Amino acid sequence: MTSWENVMATTTLDHEAVFEQAWAAPGATRADLPAVRVNEVLRERYLVTPPIEYTGALLWDMEVRKAKAPDVFIPTVVVPGAERFPSVWHGRVEEFTRVSEQRLWADPSRTARIIEHVRLDHENRRAFFLGDARWEAPDGRVFTAGTGQPIFHVEHSVGGAEADPLNLWRIVNLTGEPDPVLAAAFDGLANDRYLRVFVEVHLREVLGRDLVRR
Repeated sequence: MTSWENVMATTTLDHEAVFEQAWAAPGATRADLPAVRVNEVLRERYLVTPPIEYTGALLWDMEVRKAKAPDVFIPTVVVPGAERFPSVWHGRVEEFTRVSEQRLWADPSRTARIIEHVRLDHENRRAFFLGDARWEAPDGRVFTAGTGQPIFHVEHSVGGAEADPLNLWRIVNLTGEPDPVLAAAFDGLANDRYLRVFVEVHLREVLGRDLVRR
């Protein structure tokens, strides 16, 4: 059993500690995507009707909705039918597990079952998603992650000023050694000049805006 598996097996899951431990592992395949200044990209790359500017609170609203309905907010990756289990609250921290079928990072023509233990820190606007290989749900069902892709952990967060928020995203794949093919899959995301698909979905479906890419 690897060190990260030992942490995952503890009774109380420290999502941030697990993520940072995995991030520091020498064999991990990491991607720290460039911060996206949402309002700047909106002004430069879109025609938005009616006009809108994001606040940090609005961007966090998007993150919460995406965490709870990934198939709605990330339709390019998550297959319809994602399942979310009931939340447990610790003050302003919300935790739950979700299970979904997702396209593989390096081969989007294939999908695999992904198990993720989610932590939403509503005060600090940080969201952690810890992948798992196997999980027994409260109703007794046992889920096993699909093959073809290493287990991965993700951090999404809101940074910057309230009137000029940043969309932040880190992901670490638990590989035995750095995987250049997997790393290359994230280069396209890093170089995308437009907003990430989940922000576009939030604008259209929640905020009622029409978007046209310039």
